[in-house]
Amino acid sequence: MDKKKLLALAIPAVVVVVLDQITKYIIRTTPELQNKILIDGWLQFYYTKNPGMAMGIDWLPTPVISAIAIIATIGIFVYLLRSLSEAGIGYLIFMGIILGGALGNISDRIFMGYVYGNGGVLEGHVVDFIYFSLQIKGWTVFPYIFNVADIGISVSIISLLVFGKKLLPQKEEKTENPASGTEKETHLEEIVSPNSSELAKD
Repeated sequence: MDKKKLLALAIPAVVVVVLDQITKYIIRTTPELQNKILIDGWLQFYYTKNPGMAMGIDWLPTPVISAIAIIATIGIFVYLLRSLSEAGIGYLIFMGIILGGALGNISDRIFMGYVYGNGGVLEGHVVDFIYFSLQIKGWTVFPYIFNVADIGISVSIISLLVFGKKLLPQKEEKTENPASGTEKETHLEEIVSPNSSELAKD
């Protein structure tokens, strides 16, 4: 395997996991930050524990959601390893950030139940604390509370959507000897119009 590509995938993932877990630890252990206005009317810390999925969706029990998240993350990782040869460095960096975000939240689901003493493996709640408090006519523009892992996942997905043509893996087409280009063109013409030589004779 290409070590450079593996590092492009692994380093962003590790950085996101570390930043995510450090910031969550600071919020959990610092009461004065758990409800603190940073920019009045715009941004604040609002500590909360999310038992469900992103954006507060909790249609399924927490253990089921945790299991789905773990399976999905493993699936993404396996796919990335299998497509490593076609993947570019930029694509792998963004996918590494997505993996890091997923692992950051999965860590909460695995360990936070023990930390708070309210459950075991897969029963932990994800720590969220970043809140855009901007309101227009009493309506909150973005009512969801999120964390560093969520930021990494969102930014990476948006970047891949915007710059997809440049970043997404492209399968390399195998070509033969460049010197045989003329022969290829002739062969292609015969495929497109197999009877062209006979027509010319007629």
